[in-house]
Amino acid sequence: MEQYIEKDGKRLRLGYTTGSCAAAAAKAAAWMLLTGRRKETITLDTPKGIRLELAVREITMRADSVSCAIEKDSGDDPDVTKGTLIFASVRRTDEPGVHIDGGEGVGRVTKRGLDQPVGNAAINSVPRQMIRENVEEVMALTDSSGGLDVVISAPEGETLAKKTFNPRLGIVGGISILGTTGIVEPMSEAALVETIRVELRQRRAMGKEYALLTPGNYGSDFIRQNLDVDLNTAVQVSNFLGDALDICRALGFRGALLVGHVGKLVKTAGGMMNTHSKYGDCRMEIIASHSAALGLRAERTEEILHCATCDDALRILDEEGLKDAFLVRLGQRIGTMLGYKSGELQSGAILFSKEYGFLCETEGAEELLEQIREG
Repeated sequence: MEQYIEKDGKRLRLGYTTGSCAAAAAKAAAWMLLTGRRKETITLDTPKGIRLELAVREITMRADSVSCAIEKDSGDDPDVTKGTLIFASVRRTDEPGVHIDGGEGVGRVTKRGLDQPVGNAAINSVPRQMIRENVEEVMALTDSSGGLDVVISAPEGETLAKKTFNPRLGIVGGISILGTTGIVEPMSEAALVETIRVELRQRRAMGKEYALLTPGNYGSDFIRQNLDVDLNTAVQVSNFLGDALDICRALGFRGALLVGHVGKLVKTAGGMMNTHSKYGDCRMEIIASHSAALGLRAERTEEILHCATCDDALRILDEEGLKDAFLVRLGQRIGTMLGYKSGELQSGAILFSKEYGFLCETEGAEELLEQIREG
């Protein structure tokens, strides 16, 4: 792939996701199966709107099935799956429709709360949609009847998965097939922090004294739907919560309110001010330790330590009648840790989850929200 972006004054090459690889391999295999002709390259339109022209590798054509692969290219972004082959095997079936599953080296979900239900292959929703739509396109072009079984595999996946958080999340046996845009954009942390600085400087120049911060799209959706605040006032800070608070203090803001999903903000209760998983994942340890302090039984505390998501841990606390007490305690602890970080800057947080909605807030969060509403 020869498309680039500029970050930190550097020209960085874009790549494409495992989801794009799987969809392209499935499309090529379906075309070869239904036409009987080899195909050495395949085009794929990604959700980002970028069209890929990809080389088809490792082609095996049989009477009733075709298998082929696409090589993962993450561009200039460091990625453990870079260079691995993502295979698709497509076989005819009498059952109508496109049926998708994972094979060798693709993980399988064993814990609740992830993108796919327990028992499914770890092929996320957007890649599944991409696979289905591209195979259906080939079926329509070839006027094919019946259905097709599509199995996605990654022979190196089980080894590669040991370098990821998949085992901890309860995804066993291989990698996940991921990607929401189909394209990998190399990340430059310095460039992202500078973007946050520019946005906050603009807010300050407009006379704003209180900043509304959110990690990303989940937080933006919650703000729009629940907080009666103009979404344009919010600044997305990704994982850089600590940097954003430092910038707010340096620019002379009087206060800053963080609004985010519990999966991100729970980490701040442990003092983590950069919430990227590469710096650690203490979510379950934090929840388990505070739950145990509230008297949660040892065997249920052990269950929490093995949960894949915060919602699943909250389910256990709800069953034990401790969810509300835990959330009060969590809000207090987050408030304390934010206070250590923000110094004279007033700071607070509002936490939510997609399953439970509003969860908790720190002391003073409502006051900060009112100041933001008043502009």
